[in-house]
Amino acid sequence: RQVHEVQSHMGRLETSDKDSVHLVENEIQARIDNIFSNLERLEILSSKEPPNKRQSAKLRVDQLKYDVQHLQTALRNFQQRRYLREQQERQREELLARTFTTNDSDTTIPIDETLQFNESLQSAHRGMDELIGSGTSILAGLRDQRVTLKGTHKKILDVANMLGLSNTVMRLIEKRAFQDKFLMLGGMAVTCLIMFLVVQYLT
Repeated sequence: RQVHEVQSHMGRLETSDKDSVHLVENEIQARIDNIFSNLERLEILSSKEPPNKRQSAKLRVDQLKYDVQHLQTALRNFQQRRYLREQQERQREELLARTFTTNDSDTTIPIDETLQFNESLQSAHRGMDELIGSGTSILAGLRDQRVTLKGTHKKILDVANMLGLSNTVMRLIEKRAFQDKFLMLGGMAVTCLIMFLVVQYLT
């Protein structure tokens, strides 16, 4: 529930104005910190689960941790983009507000530096897009692994149940063999007694 709340707040970042975007960022960061604190307690609680549920609980905690880390990365990426955008706006306003006079030594505009800065920004944007794409691919891979682990866990439980049934059958067989052993010994004793009586009284 807390993760979904953070995701819904992330959607407010793009629509927030300059005055309130900082408040939204601080609120999201506080919620993320709270989730990380809860995840630490969940890890402790998952280690105290019964053995047959411990692995499943740990997988759920790890998935939540990865989702929150992805949200943290998305927040930092947004903050970086906002910082670059604000820096560009400040530089543009400074350039537009600047007054030039005759024979002013600062009337030249550093075109090369501006182009280099623009190329650096484009490179940073491309790097962020690649990072987001890589994170999306990693998330999809982890979800596939989660499905595979669930299937493996189910198979392990089925095998464990079969082994439990096999142990029960083996115990019944051992019990039956033990009973048959006494029946055989009893039958031998009765047969010997009958043979003794026949020899004793009929001869």
